[in-house]
Amino acid sequence: MEVAPDPETQARAQPFLFRALSSLSIHSETVWTPTPVIDLEVRTKRAPIPIPVETMIVSDVHLGSEVSRAKDLLEVLRAHRFRRLILLGDIFSDLNFKRLKREHWELLSYIRKLSNPRRSVEVVWVEGNHDSGLSAVMSHLVGVEVLAEFDWEFGGKKYLAVHGHQFDRFMVDSQLLSDITSSLFLWIQKHDSRHQGFSRYLDKLNTSWLRMTPRVAAGALSLAASRKVDYIFCGHTHFALEREQDGIRYFNTGCWTQSPASYITVDRAGVKLNYHE
Repeated sequence: MEVAPDPETQARAQPFLFRALSSLSIHSETVWTPTPVIDLEVRTKRAPIPIPVETMIVSDVHLGSEVSRAKDLLEVLRAHRFRRLILLGDIFSDLNFKRLKREHWELLSYIRKLSNPRRSVEVVWVEGNHDSGLSAVMSHLVGVEVLAEFDWEFGGKKYLAVHGHQFDRFMVDSQLLSDITSSLFLWIQKHDSRHQGFSRYLDKLNTSWLRMTPRVAAGALSLAASRKVDYIFCGHTHFALEREQDGIRYFNTGCWTQSPASYITVDRAGVKLNYHE
């Protein structure tokens, strides 16, 4: 007595039978031996392995401004694994938190998670001129203390990190005018085109006109010599730079308001200036 296969068995067999029948030879004398059909393996995309470094340094994110690339910085932070994160000043544009966008809050939230002791990541915030007066707020908001400077040792070398506005004589001597121009720049950003091309051009022009880059570099190298450190790091100028003088190496972290953005990594292989388009 023949038993008809149940509908479920027939459904499973149909794809195999269709492929098998299509491979039959038209010659009747050919003996056909069915070959099992092997389905292709479904591969899932794995998350990229984080790049391990000892220390990562970023500055001049200017959260609250229209030109801040907070989303890109968050992507870069997640792509690395580090023991120490140094936020080298001007993380905020000003004290007006109403300007913060969703991606700005997401970056702050991630930094706060990193500062959790269970993460074993040392988060250091060095105060910049735009961060002035935010010490108490920062301690509450992201759970880290705000410092005037930070020094450490690694691999037998001494390192020092300061924001760099201390060496900008225009800002130090003309604080009121500096504040007015900062407010004007924020207004221009708000009314600039979607791609903020004019705002970014003014930012570069301002750095060039004030000659901040050479002044900050000279001041930093002088400080490094007096403190007998091997490396010194600054931000403030928005211009990534590497320079060496009398055996002391100076690095400027650049900023996260221009393209390319830049950041610094420190590990056993040395100090590296990195760029992100």
